[in-house]
Amino acid sequence: MTDTTAATWLTQEAYDRLTAELAHLEGEGSAEVIERIAAARDEGDLKENGGYHAAREEQAKQAARIRELKEKLRNVQIGTPPDNGIVEPGMVVTALVAGDEMVFLLGSREIAGTSDIEVFSPTSPLGAAINGTKIGDSTSYTAPNGREIKVKITDAKPFAG
Repeated sequence: MTDTTAATWLTQEAYDRLTAELAHLEGEGSAEVIERIAAARDEGDLKENGGYHAAREEQAKQAARIRELKEKLRNVQIGTPPDNGIVEPGMVVTALVAGDEMVFLLGSREIAGTSDIEVFSPTSPLGAAINGTKIGDSTSYTAPNGREIKVKITDAKPFAG
């Protein structure tokens, strides 16, 4: 594995999209939810107040998304990984998986943005097995059903968006 595997590779577009979402959630998005909670609280009895409970649930979801975004953006590398044939997050991988050719992005859905490419996390069984391998390498991983699946890397190129 290379030193760059610890970083989350994001395109500039993906980075901008995530930072804008974070700014919205921490700013006006948070203010909107607080206003809804206050308005629902003013309606009276909180035990039977569906609007209040819905707004509180939305606030909790928003806080969780803020934590998730901050974690993703904490160790980010903007651009594309080096085109050195090493499989790492941010690479489009072509591989024979159990004999079938697959083309997918190793990384997160945020990298792919609006692309239709299939995405595998580096922490998934397949992603963990191939992370750090090179073109021509063969490896295997154990699927959730217990079956061992063989993988041969045939190509790895940086995701271009």
